[in-house]
Amino acid sequence: MTHLLDRPAWNALATVHLAFAEGTPLAKRYAPSIVPFAAMQDDTSESIIAITALPLAGESMALVEAGPIPALPGFETIIDATLVQMLADKPFERIEDPRIVKLGEHDAADMLALATLTKPGPFTLKAQSLGTFWGIRIDSRLVAMGGQRMRQPGFAELSGLCVHPDCQGNGLGKLMLRFVAGEISAGGETVYLHAYKHNEGAVGLYRSLGFAIRSDMNFRVVKRKD
Repeated sequence: MTHLLDRPAWNALATVHLAFAEGTPLAKRYAPSIVPFAAMQDDTSESIIAITALPLAGESMALVEAGPIPALPGFETIIDATLVQMLADKPFERIEDPRIVKLGEHDAADMLALATLTKPGPFTLKAQSLGTFWGIRIDSRLVAMGGQRMRQPGFAELSGLCVHPDCQGNGLGKLMLRFVAGEISAGGETVYLHAYKHNEGAVGLYRSLGFAIRSDMNFRVVKRKD
């Protein structure tokens, strides 16, 4: 029996994030300016043809599925990796910290700069379109942040969690994770996240904070050749 999160992008674009969806009943994607995720309804040849028609020449798509990702003709693979999808064991308590502030559009450039430096995953200037982000500034410099990305009925993905290298090791990552997870839980949704399977340090940290691996996930970023 399949789980709603086996195909997180499709089940977000077909439900809670339908307003963000571009495409057809067979294949959908977010606007590339927001996030590069795309997905097919299934693995039939019709769906494969539909998803290959979505991007323009030179555009990329990110695909994440529990099952095998079919080859897409006319595309080159940029990233092919295995993730783990982790679910919160139980709701997180809501916490408060005066250092944590809600981020807005005026913070977008600083958010992108921090994400570009620390590489938490696909991130754009319009990442906030999908959910609220929070951060910590020290001497006006954004040094930590975290927020929400894909959402499905009853679930919300914690994403964009990162800390500036100058401030790592001070507990800010744990603080931001607990804060964002608490905000998601307060809204009645189950928190989940993705991490590279080979990143044992991150996976171990998430386990220690109350997450358990639900499934391995195939992750592929492809770019249209023509």
